[in-house]
Amino acid sequence: MQRKTTRPRLVQAMIDALSLPDLRRKILFTLGILVVFRFLAHVPLPGVDLGKLGEFFEGNLLFGMLDLFSGGAMTSFSVVAIGIYPYITASIIMQLLVPVIPRLQALSQEGELGSHKINRITHLLVIPLAALQGYAMLALLRAQDITIEPLGSLTIASIIITMVAGTVFLVWLGELITERGIGNGISIIIFGGIVAGLPEIVGRGIVSAVGGQPGGLIAYIILSLAMLVLIVIFIEAHRRIPVQYARSTFRSGRMYRQSGSTYIPLRVNTAGMIPIIFALALMQLPGTISTFFMNPTGADPNFWNTISNVFQANTAVYQGLYFALVIGFAFFYTMVIFEQMNLPQTLQQQSGFIPGVRPGKATADYLNKVIRRITFGGALFLALVAIMPFIAQKITGVTALVIQSTAMLIAVGVALDTMKQLEAQLTMRRYEGFLK
Repeated sequence: MQRKTTRPRLVQAMIDALSLPDLRRKILFTLGILVVFRFLAHVPLPGVDLGKLGEFFEGNLLFGMLDLFSGGAMTSFSVVAIGIYPYITASIIMQLLVPVIPRLQALSQEGELGSHKINRITHLLVIPLAALQGYAMLALLRAQDITIEPLGSLTIASIIITMVAGTVFLVWLGELITERGIGNGISIIIFGGIVAGLPEIVGRGIVSAVGGQPGGLIAYIILSLAMLVLIVIFIEAHRRIPVQYARSTFRSGRMYRQSGSTYIPLRVNTAGMIPIIFALALMQLPGTISTFFMNPTGADPNFWNTISNVFQANTAVYQGLYFALVIGFAFFYTMVIFEQMNLPQTLQQQSGFIPGVRPGKATADYLNKVIRRITFGGALFLALVAIMPFIAQKITGVTALVIQSTAMLIAVGVALDTMKQLEAQLTMRRYEGFLK
């Protein structure tokens, strides 16, 4: 008689996954790539005062978030300091250009071959974007007097080339994970950086809470747990649109009509993290520009000093504009992605229809109406996550919560996607998976 296991479901599923040779090999390969990434994050480049660099990132919300995503690679000014952000930027640019440029739109409709060509263009676009971002980062550090000494042209060129090579290498590592490991490689790289930097953020939050208000630590934990639950709910939330299919088959000299039903899952948060990144970059732009023109401390303030003070992350004006921009970008990016999916035409080509809705334009109007309604809830969710650090600081007095909510959103999303892939692998082998 087989003995029934008393292990928790998640633990048993992990044991089952590691007991399969091919799945175990994929998991270990993914972990090995993450070890290589973490090793590169601690190989520094010359010419920068790391102490001043750390202070600059602590006071800058955008660079602080990017540093958290890189697992501290920016504060150590490593060879992978700019991470895979140029690749993410290139992917976003290509997504926005595909429906605008006829040639790219034609490539997107050529199936796997067209996708391969678009992916190649994306990779080529990464190189100039990485060089531009590396030079911009170095120029900003020089403007903030963070460099140790004046850098020569050859030194600047070598640093930028090394940064570009580091980005390309990380993209290659991510694609290796996608091909031979578990999960989406680029997302796993970002996830690895967040997990590596999150313990320090949490530790600083706990120390700050204990040393400050007595109830700060309790409020910190409650808000973190509530935020985690909210993120999981909204990441998995979707609206099911019922679809019926009618097909005709010819058998034994007679025509038979067959029908089937399924649904289209429209996600509440279709845009993912993109609106927050767009809004954060736009909100940091005025403050960054003002640092080049404002009068120094002790001199009479000018117009740019006022701009710098308004666009500080701890002001209500900044957070209000940030909240509104996240909602606006969420609607914009969702509609762009939804238009590229072209669901009404796909349904019509597959003899599918939504019950009670005419095919063609009526179906397009109906789906657009639904996606706008559910996107409103998703946009409010993203905006709330974006300003949650500001709210948490006002409630708990714990300043270390500055970027935890954004990092948690990405980490939870990547973890759920990876677990679903493991679930699919185990289900094919008739094991119980991670998810019910």
